Amino acid sequence: MRFRLLLLLVASLPIGLAGCDPPGPPDPPPIVDAGSRGGVVAAAANTPRTRVRDEGDAFFDDVSIPELRIEIAPAEADKLRAENRTYVEGTLAEQGGEPLDRVGIKLKGAAGSFRDLDDKPALTLNVGKFKKKQLFHGLSKFHLNNSVQDETYLHELLCSELCRSANVPATRVKHARVWLNERDLGLYVLKEGFDKPFLKRHFDDPDGNLYDGGFCTDLDAELELDSGPGPDDRRDLRELVDACRDPDPEARAARVAELVDIPAFLTFVALELMTGHWDGYSLKANNYRVYFEPKLKKAYFLPHGMDQMFGDPGASILEYPPAIVAAAVMGNAEWRAAYRRRIGELLPLFSPPDKLLARIDEVAARLQPALAAIDPGLAENHAGQIQDLKNRIAARADSLEEQKRAPDPGPPAPPQPVEFSEQGEAALADWNPATESDDAVLEFVEGTETGPAYSVRCGPGGQCVASWRRRVLLPRGEYMLKVQARAAQVAPLADEKGTGAGIRISGGTRTNQLAGTADWQPLEYTFAVEEDLRDVELVAELRATRGQVWFAADSFRLIRKPQAPDAENK
Repeated sequence: MRFRLLLLLVASLPIGLAGCDPPGPPDPPPIVDAGSRGGVVAAAANTPRTRVRDEGDAFFDDVSIPELRIEIAPAEADKLRAENRTYVEGTLAEQGGEPLDRVGIKLKGAAGSFRDLDDKPALTLNVGKFKKKQLFHGLSKFHLNNSVQDETYLHELLCSELCRSANVPATRVKHARVWLNERDLGLYVLKEGFDKPFLKRHFDDPDGNLYDGGFCTDLDAELELDSGPGPDDRRDLRELVDACRDPDPEARAARVAELVDIPAFLTFVALELMTGHWDGYSLKANNYRVYFEPKLKKAYFLPHGMDQMFGDPGASILEYPPAIVAAAVMGNAEWRAAYRRRIGELLPLFSPPDKLLARIDEVAARLQPALAAIDPGLAENHAGQIQDLKNRIAARADSLEEQKRAPDPGPPAPPQPVEFSEQGEAALADWNPATESDDAVLEFVEGTETGPAYSVRCGPGGQCVASWRRRVLLPRGEYMLKVQARAAQVAPLADEKGTGAGIRISGGTRTNQLAGTADWQPLEYTFAVEEDLRDVELVAELRATRGQVWFAADSFRLIRKPQAPDAENK
């Protein structure tokens, strides 16, 4: 059987929601008052949010679309082309305002939304990077999202407002028209950054540790610390992961409740599933931040990357999500019942959909003239995208009503540890595709020299980060993953996790790689499991600007290394 999956299939789903527009009039509110303590739904019982208004609120409350002009000198632009994730210096000028100099600028976006500097790049601007205490409307850092995966320009806006309606901290968003070195880039989604001012707005104590979830990376990986004093060993993350993996259900519940604000987390999960955030924390361990609030000593999850939302109006809200904390919380019967009740409390945000649909019309009406001024064809296409979004949201409201009344399907059967042969070997079949790239091609092919193979091929976009993945439950020990692979014309893409084609575990880095054109040869990756039992995601990937790799399907082997007798008895 031949299976072919284009990342384009993912991108062609009804596009998601991303952004956070200014709040509407108080009577009635569009969805939420972005600065107030209230909202449509009551806060979680022990929420630490202060919801303090600040200088930035006036900027986001203003419904006009600012015009921003960014200038990057040729030498600095060349640096950015060479190292697009490293800040360079530039200037930022808003129409009618004084220019800001020495602004830190870098490119952003995963492979799906990434565009290079000479295209329509997504940008991060850190206005105080090189000039301390410099602010832009009270913001120290903000993003300009190119919205290439959301032609409505509304997904993040709607979903962040929904989150704040339920007192889940979410970034504020509006729109801007952007020029870069006199080149008109068009309309952008402007979103505040996850920084100290953001934490001050939403938490009583902003001095805790804020971690970036990265791409498809759960808490058991080495997450990047965005803010806070550490600790360098990430013991707060490790403590939470250990609690979630406690084999005793009662002890696990007690430990997790000590470390996580359970009502807030249930609301977070409910909103991810209700908005169809298939690429968020609960379902993919992706697109999230986690903040450890020092006073209450609780962890809080923050939504991110909400630009592919409401894609499937019938998406389930009753499945048991696999991410580490989500699985531990939703696997508890008492918390599962509270989650079902929370769904009912949040349902008025979605059904009837009249307020959401009115909010869409309100924002679309002010975007239409801006798009028409850029290109009348853009405005015409936008109108069609808006109608499609409204149709999906109306259908989603019906689905949520139906699912709220449905019986609980019950937890899935617990996963079983991998069975190894007497020689300590296990064959691994049934790998699943995953990709960050709009045009990467992943397919299962039958007719290679060694039999069936899992293939990854770069698309014409020239930014391929795509993989085949397989989850395994492993006891404590040392392991080696092995596979036979070949490559054709692979031009490696430099990345901290690895380059070219190779194998690793999720959250890990690798030195093994195939580049250029190479005949079948072995790849090996060694790793250790330090917990009594751990869910590990194995990755066979391609990180390249062009080329193709094949992983021989029948050659995947996981080898458990022999343990010393004293280690076996621990």
